[in-house]
Amino acid sequence: MFKIIEGNFNNPEVNELLKKHFIELRAASPEESTHVLDIPGLKAPSIKFWSLWDDSKLLGCGALKFLDKEHGEFKSIRIHDNFRRQNIGAKLIEHLIIEAKKLKIKRISIETGAGKFFEPARKLFEKCKFKPCEPFAHYKSDPNSLYYTLQIYND
Repeated sequence: MFKIIEGNFNNPEVNELLKKHFIELRAASPEESTHVLDIPGLKAPSIKFWSLWDDSKLLGCGALKFLDKEHGEFKSIRIHDNFRRQNIGAKLIEHLIIEAKKLKIKRISIETGAGKFFEPARKLFEKCKFKPCEPFAHYKSDPNSLYYTLQIYND
């Protein structure tokens, strides 16, 4: 049984996973196309952050940024290297969608990279039923970025 913990930035394992995430994403995209948030950015009041655990093992993390009261954006979706290719990414997104529903979010969008490095992320989002979409919120058309969205419920 997985447990999801809100916040938890001070946990050294969570901190290390996020730092590795930031370094890899910044290395994989040109600076003007890098939209990853650092830890202070993830602590903004418009963002909720969770880590996913199996007992004492950190499996991954992810955040939900409120774009408006019904539209959110997933940020910093990251699976620990030890748990990749085990369907943990889909489990994490499933948990994040449950949390988004509790917060009355109706639609979730994601920006990810267009390069080969980001192919596993794109496959995961497509597996989780996200559909390609136009840039949303503050994003602009960018050959280094792709955008996805998922309607999680209607009135």
